[in-house]
Amino acid sequence: MESPFIPNHIQNLKPYLAGKNLDKTKIVKLASNENSLGPSPKALEAVQIALKNSFRYPDPRAIKLVSKLAQKYKIQPSQILCASGTDAILSYIIMAFTHQPQDEILTSEGTFIGIYVNTLKQNRSLKRVALHDFQLDLTGLLQQISKNTKIIYLANPNNPTGSMFTKKEFEDFMKHVPPYVLVILDEAYEVYASSNPTYPNGLTYDMPNLITTRTFSKVYGLAGFRVGWAYGPQRLISELYKVKLPFEPSHIAQVAACAALEDQAFLDETQKLNTASLKLFQRCFQNLGITTLETTSNFLLLHLGSHQKAATFTQKCLDQGLILRHTDAFGIPEGVRINSGTLEETQFAIEIISKVYPTL
Repeated sequence: MESPFIPNHIQNLKPYLAGKNLDKTKIVKLASNENSLGPSPKALEAVQIALKNSFRYPDPRAIKLVSKLAQKYKIQPSQILCASGTDAILSYIIMAFTHQPQDEILTSEGTFIGIYVNTLKQNRSLKRVALHDFQLDLTGLLQQISKNTKIIYLANPNNPTGSMFTKKEFEDFMKHVPPYVLVILDEAYEVYASSNPTYPNGLTYDMPNLITTRTFSKVYGLAGFRVGWAYGPQRLISELYKVKLPFEPSHIAQVAACAALEDQAFLDETQKLNTASLKLFQRCFQNLGITTLETTSNFLLLHLGSHQKAATFTQKCLDQGLILRHTDAFGIPEGVRINSGTLEETQFAIEIISKVYPTL
């Protein structure tokens, strides 16, 4: 039944579907690219101490966290904004720098769902360019820029494919982007890709039409705390402060993020485990004849050939207590995404997949 209070663009939205949870004795969730080691131990310790101050409103400008980020990455505090995750920042960027339905957000088919949802819920125009061999088609994106294009969204590494474009490719791309178009460079998985010498670190660019976003949800293990941050021109960051909610991230989230930034040992352990887990998965999938894409992140995309096969595979694994992510909502209906886990989780997943896949 239609309601006079609900705009058409809201009625037509499909709610975001997160990785599933199950009520089973043995469950392994490798669907959301989380850190299977859990949160940074230093973050947990700091949060326990900070809980007693939770009756206070959080610092709306997250001054301590901004200061630590500026110091760590040698950038200016005035060019940093913190919020409740990258999703929130994407929403604020669209809110601040577009204002009418024909304003266009240009991105790829087969990339992070958050940009689709945030564009459509604000009744903006969404234009998607097909991937080229599961890589972002930067040339194709440039060809689709129009007078209505206001924002281009790039994820590097890309989620859910794990593919990466290089420093040279990015710089060549930016040379051809008109100055009236803002580019968002989402680096949620930067830590995993940064060992590649060709990776274009977004924090090293000071361009008037570029905003780089990062998150504490992945390698730092703070997904439940919801902390993301953006780096960009001071003028644009100042405008984002006008539209962001005033009291975010939460007090304990800010404390956790500050402590996590100092936990290099945890990051090293995380990266070591990620490498070991993905190697075990790749060996298993190769033996089973499952096609996987090369990754520069903490997950693999399995290419199963058809939507039906991918959906059935995901469901059969789910029935066995293994939660994976069918990537149909991302625009890759034949894909299933699996992230790295602890060695115990990895072995459990391999056993389930080795039983399920031959039955398809």
